[in-house]
Amino acid sequence: MVQMATQVAATHLADSDRKQTGAPGSVARQPIMDLHSIVHGYELMFWNGSEPVARSGNGLATSTMLDNAVILGLEQLACGLQAFVNCSAESVIEEWVQVLPPKMTVVQLASAAEATPGLIAACLKLKEMGFRLAVKDFTGKPKSSPLTDLADYIKVDVVKVDAARRANLFRLLESTPARFVAQNVETQEQYGQACKEGFELFQGYYFCHPEPLKSHRIPGNRLVHLEILEDLQNDPVDMHRLSQLVMCDASLVYRLLRLVNSPVCAVRQEVTSIQTALMLVGEAMFRRIAMLAIASDFNTDQPAELLHMAFERGRFCELAAGLCGQTASEQYLIGIVSLFPAMLRILMEDLIRLLPLRAEARDALLGNGNREGILLRWRECQEYGNWAACDEIVRCNGLDHRQVMRCHAEAVAWADAALKFNA
Repeated sequence: MVQMATQVAATHLADSDRKQTGAPGSVARQPIMDLHSIVHGYELMFWNGSEPVARSGNGLATSTMLDNAVILGLEQLACGLQAFVNCSAESVIEEWVQVLPPKMTVVQLASAAEATPGLIAACLKLKEMGFRLAVKDFTGKPKSSPLTDLADYIKVDVVKVDAARRANLFRLLESTPARFVAQNVETQEQYGQACKEGFELFQGYYFCHPEPLKSHRIPGNRLVHLEILEDLQNDPVDMHRLSQLVMCDASLVYRLLRLVNSPVCAVRQEVTSIQTALMLVGEAMFRRIAMLAIASDFNTDQPAELLHMAFERGRFCELAAGLCGQTASEQYLIGIVSLFPAMLRILMEDLIRLLPLRAEARDALLGNGNREGILLRWRECQEYGNWAACDEIVRCNGLDHRQVMRCHAEAVAWADAALKFNA
């Protein structure tokens, strides 16, 4: 039901955008994490087919962006968390933003927006209604002061603003009740520095790039999991051997049975054993849920969002495999395994030596630009809201943008369900 609703919404969005802009629309979300690596909210980034809607600044684009948010459902897009929505000053003054749910919407304005009396009055009204306000790309310029005085969140780009200037910003706003968000945090070094400086929230994919552990040896039970992954690549799968391997690890058995009993598999019969699970779900589904269970076990010491991204990548690559002539099971593996190095804190080069992958699949995971890596590259660009790169991948490989976005929407819904029932 969730998948179907998401698919319908994605199709509706594409049709709506084509009427208004001549091209299908897209949406991406970037997590904003707290000091405990828990997702606080998501920044939503919309695209009208030619440029990021949030950056275009004209009335048509802003109204389209807000319409898209309503069509897709803000709660679904942000998983019920705070949704940071980029808005133009016009959309705030004209009260278009009021179509969004106040309690979960953070109205995000650029610090460069002119703090006119009309904008300030509109922001005050939104806050009275329950909306929160964020000022992004803050650099300390005086003209931003009226907005920062009202802000619940102040976002600072750690790439564009160096450490000395950031220290000055903290001194300048030491009395503000707003929470400071570090933008574009992509490395563990940047994350550690931002923590020391006093930032409370962090936006960027630093958690996908943890420092590899020196002389790190993979624990024995996880070597068994890699052996299971090896067996899953056989066609046909030796189900008896596979079930025996799965039974070697109690936590894996538990996670596997949880997933089989969840809506992810849509099995209507109670499952109480690995053997029963194999008979009920069949080989293709068993491949998928076994890899999900292994990924879950690999990720026990890492942020839950990392597992969520792995689920989305794997399912998206599997669903879209037919669009570019790839094998669905291998594409699912490529998507999931792409984040195993972050989960296990080892280098990709070291990990793939342990897996019996085809040379083409290895090249895809190493980012060598082959056809097997097309879908993974699209998904990685989409995570960053790099719409130009996404469009180039679609164009160069003869893909249909609408079909790609439908696969993405289904993958997000499926991953949400899988994570919910895998907790």
